[in-house]
Amino acid sequence: MSPARFRIRPVAAAIGGALLFALTVTAAPAAPAAPAPDRTVATVDHQAQAAVAGMTAKITRTSAWDSGYGAAVAITNDAATAANGWTVEFDLPAGTNISSQWSTVMTRQGQRYTFTNVSYNGGLDPGRTASFGFNASGLGLPFNCTVNGAPCEGGGNTEPPIDPPTGASPVAVNGQLSVCGTKLCNEHGNPIQLRGMSSHGTQWYPQCLTGGSLDALADDWKADVLRVSTYVQEDGYETDPQHFTDLANTLVQQATDRGMYVIVDWHMLSPGDPNANLANARKFFTDIANSNKAKSNIIYEIANEPSGVSWPQIKSYAEQIIPVIRNIDSDAPVLVGTRAWSSFGVSEGADESEVVNNRVNAPNIMYTFHFYADSHRDEYLATLSRAAEKLPVFVTEFGTQNYSGEGEDDFAMSQRYLDLMKAKKISWVNWNFSDDHRSGAVFKPGTCNSGGPWAGTSSLKPAGVWIRDRIRTADDFRTS
Repeated sequence: MSPARFRIRPVAAAIGGALLFALTVTAAPAAPAAPAPDRTVATVDHQAQAAVAGMTAKITRTSAWDSGYGAAVAITNDAATAANGWTVEFDLPAGTNISSQWSTVMTRQGQRYTFTNVSYNGGLDPGRTASFGFNASGLGLPFNCTVNGAPCEGGGNTEPPIDPPTGASPVAVNGQLSVCGTKLCNEHGNPIQLRGMSSHGTQWYPQCLTGGSLDALADDWKADVLRVSTYVQEDGYETDPQHFTDLANTLVQQATDRGMYVIVDWHMLSPGDPNANLANARKFFTDIANSNKAKSNIIYEIANEPSGVSWPQIKSYAEQIIPVIRNIDSDAPVLVGTRAWSSFGVSEGADESEVVNNRVNAPNIMYTFHFYADSHRDEYLATLSRAAEKLPVFVTEFGTQNYSGEGEDDFAMSQRYLDLMKAKKISWVNWNFSDDHRSGAVFKPGTCNSGGPWAGTSSLKPAGVWIRDRIRTADDFRTS
């Protein structure tokens, strides 16, 4: 993991879909923007309702955004006699609330919501269906559903199993991430694996990070995460802090708009001691956290590749920078670089034990590991495997080439790493999403200046074709 590849200036940067409670999903129309005007409450005999047999309810999510979702509820009278009204009830987890509803009257006690019919949709002849809708603020799912006092099909006393929604963005499905044990977990408490791409230095390749290229990354590549690499030196942050902070914030928002997670990478490289940039790091992460603290998709990487410095010194730096972030953004995971170009010390003759035995004193953090498959062979692979058994690890940079990000691709060794990371749910980001002349940049030279084409494989180098194919085979993102 030689810094040489960076010192050379480059030549030439769940919701959603159908989701219901163990029921057969039927397509539902998009929720209207405003509630129906008629809010008259029908007179309902609730004892008679409870006696009605054959009433079923289906809940389908019809839209999604970063902080909530819309849903439609269909109530069908499967009985042989007419029904004169209906009542649907369910619970929502703490942190999720109903922000609006239509074609129903809603009441609430704590996190228990009750919905009754209005004048025009209460009478149901046999075989007929009525519906209402709601918007939720928060990503928690309804559970303990009943219709007319009887359990909804697939309801019951606990949150029902939910399959991942088809077509939803990674953020919509997984919500706020956190570290649980040695894994990165979604808001449902399930370990997940993110797959994505790292930008090259934003001082060199902003033209590779456009609306079109990021659309392709999200929709064609189906990436879960974008890593935004803000170099500190090498014509980077220290030359114009405000410009590079603004640029990072813009890219964070672009990733957010596309439903991707985003790693804000403080790309310190030379000097290798992160403490040399401590004041700048404090300022940068203060500004970034203040701008993005309300987002659920941000991850902070506080030191790219420390080198020539002891682990205790890196740990000291981390324990000074993490509180800066936590005082502003208390929820987001923080990624800590490890010794010897984030190799857990292997490139300087050490191993993961120095971190295992002297961990950073902070919760909700992960440790980073970088590898380049043509240079970093079995010793590095074994280190990653051992470390992931005891520590939460995120591979925030790797390539299929040598440690300079160039030369021949070793896809066989790369696949061994990817197989290990899939088995252990280790998230990863590939270097790099640019058209640099080196083989590690995914686009052919000239692609970015000509504006693509971004989607498909015609503009990709062999490494780009290979990594795009593997990003597209996403994790299952379990929500139950």
